[in-house]
Amino acid sequence: MDEDIVDAVLKDWRTAPIDERLRAALGYLEKLTLAPDSLVKADIIHLRECGLTDEAIYEASYVCLMFSTIVRLADAFEFEVPNAKGAAKDGRYLYTFGYKPLPG
Repeated sequence: MDEDIVDAVLKDWRTAPIDERLRAALGYLEKLTLAPDSLVKADIIHLRECGLTDEAIYEASYVCLMFSTIVRLADAFEFEVPNAKGAAKDGRYLYTFGYKPLPG
């Protein structure tokens, strides 16, 4: 993804020049993270109406779960946060291989 678009999303995903499916997913993920008790069936229906498949919704939810868990552990154990170069490297790895363990 274009670096300017990434910067725009990080600044404000609501106004960034992104696909409406991604905007809907980000709104859902924000709600899932900040107010999970307020999620209702209509939230999932909206995602489907925006073109997200059930598989995409599941995967986004799973990634949100994993990041939420990691962030809580990182805060509790004071993990070192990678710099921008390290974060970019990690991002490329995850983009290439996903969140599944490599065969080994």
